[in-house]
Amino acid sequence: MLRTSLLLLALITGPLLAQPEDTSSSLAGRVDGRYYVSPRGSYRIPIPVLPELGGAISDNDKVVTFQDNFNVYISIGAFAQDASQRWEMSTRGPQDYLTYFLRNFVMPDFERAFPGCHVEGIAFSPTLFNGALIAYTLLPGGSMFAGKRSFLGSALAPVVAKRGNLIFVRNGSIYVISTELAERETERSTYKKTIAEENEILRSRLVDLVRKMEFARPDTTP
Repeated sequence: MLRTSLLLLALITGPLLAQPEDTSSSLAGRVDGRYYVSPRGSYRIPIPVLPELGGAISDNDKVVTFQDNFNVYISIGAFAQDASQRWEMSTRGPQDYLTYFLRNFVMPDFERAFPGCHVEGIAFSPTLFNGALIAYTLLPGGSMFAGKRSFLGSALAPVVAKRGNLIFVRNGSIYVISTELAERETERSTYKKTIAEENEILRSRLVDLVRKMEFARPDTTP
């Protein structure tokens, strides 16, 4: 699972964003009208950013990142389960397995990228994809929007960024979908949400996003 860990790091830190005009030639996946289609065809999703707002797409064979200049940062990772991961899931059950994957594969990469990060809370939904985990993580200095809304941004103290991370298994792949609560960075002193309100915003955004995804059996051709 070392390669999975390295690809998760790309999901966490964000690959270098492709410029909108270069998207079609630089992607491992493809753009089909208003949809992004993953390289193996395991899913497609309406593109959640607009070029007019600085929206861009970057990907590799496992991870895609969407970001604009205002309030959208979304990463989707899809990793095929190997035999050991299938065994872990069969013996642990959905909630314990997804928690195990978070602790052993997702969080170590967060910790390397953003020292001092930690899980603020975890929620499990038994009905979403027969079991899905949402983890809320705090990332000191980890905002992907630092300095984007003001020329003074670079002089401001880094915020503690917050992301929601939705983890579930579908068609033999484990998905990790991450989105940042951009308002912590873009609104700064006017931002007054409680932890519960933040969690609900992130949960709602993640669930709305995943319900727009269309899944298929991945192409396993080498």
